[in-house]
Amino acid sequence: MDVAVIEVLQQAGSQDPNVLKPAEQTLKQWETERGFYTALYNVFSNHSLTINIRWMAILCFKNGVDRYWRKNAPNAIAEDEKEFLRQRLIENFEEPVNQLAVQLAALIAKIARFDCPREWGTLIPRLLDVIRGQNPLAQHRALLTLHHVVKALASKCLLGDRRLFQELTVNVFNFILNLWNTYTESFLIMASNGADTSQIQEALEKALLLLRILRKLVVNGFNKPSESQDAMLFLEIVFERARTCLECRKTLISRGIQMEVCDKFIIHLTKVLLGVLEIHPFCYVELIPTSLEFSVFYCFTEAGQALTFERFIIQCLNLMKGVLLSTYYRPAKDIEDTKNPLTLRANQLRQDFFTPETLTEICSRLVTHYFLLTPADLELWDTDPENFVVDDCGESWKYSLRPCTESLFLAIFHRFREVLATVLVGLMQSHHQPVDPNNLHAILLKDAVYNAVGLAAFDLYDEVNFDQWFSTTLKEELKIQSNNYRIIRRRVCWLIGRWTSVKLSAELRPELYELMVEVLSPEEDLGVRLAASDALKLAIDDFQFNPEEFSPYLEPAFSLLFSLLKEVKECDTKMHILYVLSFMIERVGNEINPHVGALSSYLPALWQQSEEHNMLRCAIISTLIHLEKALGPDSVVLEPLVVGVIALSCDVNHESHVYLLEDGLRLWLTLLENAPAPTPAVMDLAKNLPALLEQSYENLKLCLYIVQAYVVLNPQEFLSQRGALIIETLRSLLGDLRAEGILMIMIVLEICLCASPRQSAELIKPVLIYIFENAYKGEDSIKLMTMYLSIIARVLWFYKDIFIQIISELTRKVAGNEGREEAVLGQIIRVWVNRMPFTFQPERRKLLALALCSLLGANSPPSVLQHFPLIISNIVETLNDMTKYDNIGYDIEHAIDSLSLSGQPSPSQYEDEDYGNKHEQRKKRLAFSDPLSRVSLKDTLQNQLIALRRLVGDNQYSRLMLTISPEIEEQLKHYVSI
Repeated sequence: MDVAVIEVLQQAGSQDPNVLKPAEQTLKQWETERGFYTALYNVFSNHSLTINIRWMAILCFKNGVDRYWRKNAPNAIAEDEKEFLRQRLIENFEEPVNQLAVQLAALIAKIARFDCPREWGTLIPRLLDVIRGQNPLAQHRALLTLHHVVKALASKCLLGDRRLFQELTVNVFNFILNLWNTYTESFLIMASNGADTSQIQEALEKALLLLRILRKLVVNGFNKPSESQDAMLFLEIVFERARTCLECRKTLISRGIQMEVCDKFIIHLTKVLLGVLEIHPFCYVELIPTSLEFSVFYCFTEAGQALTFERFIIQCLNLMKGVLLSTYYRPAKDIEDTKNPLTLRANQLRQDFFTPETLTEICSRLVTHYFLLTPADLELWDTDPENFVVDDCGESWKYSLRPCTESLFLAIFHRFREVLATVLVGLMQSHHQPVDPNNLHAILLKDAVYNAVGLAAFDLYDEVNFDQWFSTTLKEELKIQSNNYRIIRRRVCWLIGRWTSVKLSAELRPELYELMVEVLSPEEDLGVRLAASDALKLAIDDFQFNPEEFSPYLEPAFSLLFSLLKEVKECDTKMHILYVLSFMIERVGNEINPHVGALSSYLPALWQQSEEHNMLRCAIISTLIHLEKALGPDSVVLEPLVVGVIALSCDVNHESHVYLLEDGLRLWLTLLENAPAPTPAVMDLAKNLPALLEQSYENLKLCLYIVQAYVVLNPQEFLSQRGALIIETLRSLLGDLRAEGILMIMIVLEICLCASPRQSAELIKPVLIYIFENAYKGEDSIKLMTMYLSIIARVLWFYKDIFIQIISELTRKVAGNEGREEAVLGQIIRVWVNRMPFTFQPERRKLLALALCSLLGANSPPSVLQHFPLIISNIVETLNDMTKYDNIGYDIEHAIDSLSLSGQPSPSQYEDEDYGNKHEQRKKRLAFSDPLSRVSLKDTLQNQLIALRRLVGDNQYSRLMLTISPEIEEQLKHYVSI
């Protein structure tokens, strides 16, 4: 088999699809064949074969481990073959190709995660034996493999697995620690003695692998590292090793040796500290002073910074921030309520370290050194302004220097506001006046200080009179048109945006709008204009925003933002400006209508250009949603674009739907809600609904809202074309949904019955048996039972033939052929009358009461009359709730049914455009057209009681009346003659 496998692996690496695809198919078929993985092992362990073939063999083996190594996996690899492979994989550790060695180590680790130590107890001892040996290559490969195995085992979360990993840690930690010390010493000695670079590299690579193993062991292998002398010794050594290695790095650089592995080693030392701080904060408490002294020395002193590099500074700053922000070190507001003494100890150590002098130095240096724009920043601004202004977000503080320093500044400032507010206000006062446009350093300092004042805006609320600063200095600085001063103009726009929601008087807002419109001018620097667009968005986003106040600036602001949108090239920037435009449209509503023509014309071209950029397409869809809502019925001008966008976004067969679906569904719903009338294009979109309902569980609510909107928009056409398939799809979903999802489906069915009664009643027959059965059981929540009973009541009132048919089917299902329909109906009525008091919506109570009235007729079986007292009680309670009295007084002769249409406003009232969107108006008209709203419950009850008396006779009728409580009987007499 080996020869055939080699040939197919070779073909699988081909660039020719005609060769590649059959080879992939063959490998897929072989995955479950006995002996295939042994053949793959033979291929990749054969050093005479080409690297590509051996690489492919390892990848196929790794994929097979993922799918077929578990004992309970379908087509699992045979146990004897797995045992054979486990033995062979650890026989030889002399793989000459480094990339393949890494893949082999990862492969062994995958198997170890399943089998070690229970089925593969020889793995770790074998690796340690090779590591103790004298073969340098084998030793390196064994260390590499041990690193991957330890990493895999450390990732297991079950309690038993964690216990096994802790046992492993106890057994190997001392050996690994001593070996790490040995290789680290070797590196330092060889580096200081000027040894050969390759020897230094080899020693350091092994030390780095050992350090990575130690990190996983100390972080994940101890329940409490502080209880292990070796673990705490290692953590204390880390600081010293970092200091020595930084000195050694400087020596190597002075000799012209740039060693990337040295930087990695130093960074990994800090990762050890950060890992222990995060996972074992109480074990780290006594290391707090050393950590803070270490970080401050290397980040905030000239001597320390001479030895560092950027990534190391980021790690140190994050270490300091971790100590500052750890919730475990935060005592309760009342110190006496703090239960853990280590929390108090940690808090005291922090307080002792951060003296006012230290805090002042850190804050000043962060602002005047780390916040300064660098020559590289300014060059990027000149060559690629759009990438320069991209905001770092998410977790960029972990790996990028500027977000890291800003994050630390905020943490320190918030924690020690009393001390640092004075420091920052002092810096602000010394730099707030305009500076010489030719003095670049002064401009950069001012920019840095303004940055700090913006970041700390909330904490400086009581310290800064921003209205005065805005009115005097800031607006004047926006008018200084020097090229260097663009740095300040950009920062002032950003600063105004940050402070707008913190402390800016309402009377100054028109001036703010005017300034931002001026700065958005095409003659202004692009970076400044983008900052102005952000500031404008933040000003509009504020709770004090007044659309009428903004009205004079709406047209120029919208026009200039639109020009900016067309001018920028990067998708991220276009997306950002689109969001600003969308937000403006949302906040000003239909006032935007006269100004959106150009944007509406541009969006189709932008949609075509963004084919490869799904996030930009999401922004376009968001803009279209806001445009649809703002334009209302006038949005028909957007229909060709909107329909095309929805068709692509909501097509589950199109790959981009993964990114666009949720926004596309929202746009679809907005289109339907604002459509003045159905069009063929809008109706044709519904063909995607069945597939969406089946596959989009996370968006089911939106999909059901869309179905509702279609039913209200054009019930006859929609239900005749799509109804059967959609109802069947909904029926198939019922068994997999929770109560909330089932409730939404019931609401859809009820709307169908209201919008097109007979058509819908026939369509939903397949679902009615589910509804009747759940009502029969009576086990669901109040909300669900109310919906079930409402649908049953509507069917009973309008279509008794269908009601009787479903009762017959239900009887056969729950009681077999010998069952009595009368008993099944009686059980449903029992649930009905017991649950009805918990229905609080008046319209639903009236519906349920009318349907109960209809049961008191000629065809009612005895099982219904068994519940006569509760039936009457529920109807009377409903009459009590829904009866009001006219201004003549409380004479029952003048009682009015508050849910009938007499005295109600005309449906034409809801044609007013101010009353909701078109969808809401259509729903109101539908509610008014419901025949039940014209039926008097009081008259219906009277007629049914007369018919019942005629049917059962006076004696039987009197006996029925005696079953009613005196209180209910007295109330009943107010409504009907009995």
